[in-house]
Amino acid sequence: MQLSLDDVYLTKTERAALAAELHPLFSTRGPPGTHDLELLDRTVAALSIAGPDDETPLPVFDKLADERVVEGRWPRFRGRPRAILIDGWCLGALPEESDALASPLNRLETERDPDGVWRRAVNAFAGDAYLALAERLDARLFLRAPGFDAVLDWRCEQEADLRGRPLAAEERHAIADFIQCFERLTRRMIDGGVHADIVVQLDRNRQPVTVAS
Repeated sequence: MQLSLDDVYLTKTERAALAAELHPLFSTRGPPGTHDLELLDRTVAALSIAGPDDETPLPVFDKLADERVVEGRWPRFRGRPRAILIDGWCLGALPEESDALASPLNRLETERDPDGVWRRAVNAFAGDAYLALAERLDARLFLRAPGFDAVLDWRCEQEADLRGRPLAAEERHAIADFIQCFERLTRRMIDGGVHADIVVQLDRNRQPVTVAS
C-alpha cells in the first residue's frame, strides 16, 4: 500500500503558527518543515503491527482547499500490508553547506527571503527529521527529473487533473511562482544531492531512461 508526504501536510492553522514562529513562507505547503512527520510515523507504526481485522485510518490532504481532510473522512486500510511505499519529493534530500545558502536562487528568495532565514530553516529540516525518515526506510528510490524546467510542466499537468480542465495562462504563472519554493532543493537533488539506493532517470514524458544503483 502507498502513503504520501502530500497527505500529511500541516493544517493551515499549524502552518500559520510555524510562519509566525520562523518565517512567513512556511504558510505555503510543500518544503521540508510543512509536513506532520509524526502523523506519518504513527500511521506507519499502526500499519506495521495491525492484525488481520484491524483498520488503520490513512490521512488525506485536499490540495484545492489547501487543508487536511477531517479524520472522520479518511479511508481505512484493513489488515497489515505486505509492504508500505512512501512517496515524497524531498525524501532523501541532502542538506546544502551553509555557504551555498548565502545568495538567493530565484525571485522568491530575493524578494521574500533576502536574509536567508527561510531557506536555512528549510535546509535544517531537510537534513534533520526528513533525512532521518529516509534513512529509516528499507530502500530509497529517486525518480530524477531531466531538469527543473520539466517540473513546471508536470506540476501544471497535475493541477489540471485536479481541476478537471486545462489551466488558464494566469494559473500557469501562479504555479510557476509557487514552485520557486521547491526550486533550490529540487535542483540540489537533480544534481546528485540525494541519499538513494536506486536512481531512475526520467525523460520529459516521465518515461525511464536509465536505472542506476
